This record gives sequence, structure tokens and C-alpha cells, in this order.
Amino acid sequence: MTQLSNETEFTHEYAQSLAKEFAVHTTCNISDAMDRFRIKGGLEGILPIVDGVKMCGTAHTLRFLPAEQTEKKPWPTYIDQVNKGDVVVIDNGGRTYCTIWGGLLTKKAVEMGIAGTVVYGCCRDVPVIRACNYPVFSKCRYVMTGKDRIQLDTVNAPVTIADILVSPNDIMVGDDSGVVCVPIRKAKEILAAVNDIASKEEGIEGAIKAGVKLTEARKTYGYGELQRPRD
Repeated sequence: MTQLSNETEFTHEYAQSLAKEFAVHTTCNISDAMDRFRIKGGLEGILPIVDGVKMCGTAHTLRFLPAEQTEKKPWPTYIDQVNKGDVVVIDNGGRTYCTIWGGLLTKKAVEMGIAGTVVYGCCRDVPVIRACNYPVFSKCRYVMTGKDRIQLDTVNAPVTIADILVSPNDIMVGDDSGVVCVPIRKAKEILAAVNDIASKEEGIEGAIKAGVKLTEARKTYGYGELQRPRD
């Protein structure tokens, strides 16, 4: 659970209820909404393994370190502690020499109703991931196992994914354009902003379908200012 100074606690249930409302929006509109608050949420270089699959859920975070940097333990079955509707967010330091997510984890995630997986590093067993139509967003893919190369360090603590801080219960949204992390502390305000942006973009689409020139439609709905801070 994320707890911030001078803030009330944001429960998992609260975060999951908001995630359901974010699920109808695109990552691009959410990113634009976050720009209004000067918050960068896009996870640069984290791309979908399966095209056409949407992901939205609450962050369950893990961080891995090189095996020689931490205590040797049995290879963890961390997925058993993940809740239905969560997104497994794995900080493997962007490492490309070994993987941290594969076919068995994918099959178990589908069975458990996990919303998706974000990997700052590599995944493998891509044919299995695609056959399951399961949302995995990863920096890359590679064949070599992480066993004996990396070791689980922390669970449900803040992690860094592509230079973006991700805390437990933050809302993770992914689609073909990429992944965005919505900090739970600002999620309600960001949701109001993305609803406004989506409504105005729908107005622009309706206008151009009616024959209005794009330049005029954009001006009418203030397209150039949609992402700008309001203060």
C-alpha cells in the first residue's frame, strides 16, 4: 500500500475501483491528462508482446538484483501473492542478459485473473504469451533464464521502471501505444482530466465526420490546450 506524507492511505480496493474507470481510456489520452499536472507517466521503451490487448489494473511491484548482490534464496514463486486485477510490475533494472517472465507465469496469471505484466527487462516464451492472449509489456525478449543470475530483493515497495517511479496500487494502463503509470495519489484528478480530454476529442471526431475542417474543429474544442496545465 502506498502511503504519502500529509495524505490519507489509498487502499487496494479504492485503487481497483478507479482502475475500472481508467480502463475505458487510451494511454495517449491518459498521458495528456497527466501533462496537465506536470506528471510524466509514460514508460519509455516498454512495448507490448501481444498486439491488440488492453491492460489496466493496480500495481503489484517487485524488484530484482543481480544474484551476487543479495542473499541467495530459492527461486521465488512470487505470483501466488498477487491479487486478481493487479498488474505485476517487475523492476529488473532494464537488464537484457536474462529473463524474468515466461510461459508458466503467464498461464498461472491467466488462471488467477491477473490484469497483466510490465517488465523492465526481458520476457521469454513469447509463443505461449501470445497463445494465452495475455498482456505482457516488456523492454525486450530473450531466451536465457534469470535463475542463478538475478534474485528477488523487494516486494510491494516503490520501484523504477524506465525512469518512472511506480508504487504499489498505482494504476497501470497499457495498450498498443505503450504503458502509462498513474500515481494513485493523483488518480482521481487525472481521471477527471482524461474524461474531459476524451469528451473533447469525441467532439472533434463528430465535427469532422459532419464535414467540418480539422483546423476549425480543433480550434472549437481547444485541441492545442487539452494537455496544458490549468494553473
